[in-house]
Amino acid sequence: MKGRATDWIGSIAVLAAVLALWWSASHFQWVSKVFLPTPEATLAALAEGLQAGGMLLEQSLQTLLRMFEGWLLACLAGIVLGALIGTSAAARTWLQPLLEFVRPLPASAIMPLAISIFGLGPNMVLFVVAFGAMWPVLLATLHGFASVDPRLSEVAAALQIPRHEFVWKIGLPSAMPDILAGMRLSMTVSLIVAVVGEMIASQSGLGQAILLAARSFRASELFAGIVLLGVIGFAANALLAGAERKLLRWQQP
Repeated sequence: MKGRATDWIGSIAVLAAVLALWWSASHFQWVSKVFLPTPEATLAALAEGLQAGGMLLEQSLQTLLRMFEGWLLACLAGIVLGALIGTSAAARTWLQPLLEFVRPLPASAIMPLAISIFGLGPNMVLFVVAFGAMWPVLLATLHGFASVDPRLSEVAAALQIPRHEFVWKIGLPSAMPDILAGMRLSMTVSLIVAVVGEMIASQSGLGQAILLAARSFRASELFAGIVLLGVIGFAANALLAGAERKLLRWQQP
């Protein structure tokens, strides 16, 4: 408990130092207020935008919906494909070169292809978000299933347990720590790609709001959007971390 309290105090101290530096840089005009608003102006823009009927609130909800839809599709595809490939040594051998070729591709690189297929619309952004967020889950699931104790596979074969039952009752619980870690990383990727997709495809959301604020030199609204993105990312990661601790209580000593 003492160590955790010390960590919290240190984190708060670092955050306070960053805010103090921001306050000093904006109030003493180290950086022009055209580019760096004061914390007070940013907070005022954030409060105004999040009021009932505020544009920032509506745009945040649209980004959240797009992020979660893409993340859920990515998790579903990543877990299913990872389980299918991870339980077959032959499939891992055959598909490894293809996976290593496609995995490093940034999601933004396939946006022109997605635009040619889906057009500049919400379906294009959803596809790109799901594609970019799928890889952490897929690779984590594949690693988790590939790391299952070979003796368990031998016992399952001796007992003639069907493959789908082995995946559900043995493979999935064993791979769950890796899968949950991949899902946490995937959530961060889905938020990033959703914002980039909104900027490129001109879809309503925080990405478009930040881009328009930057183009019109509304620095306080720009920083309000950035702060809100940070809060969303922090909250989503904290929720998944809490769910991970509860689901993996059986692993704790």
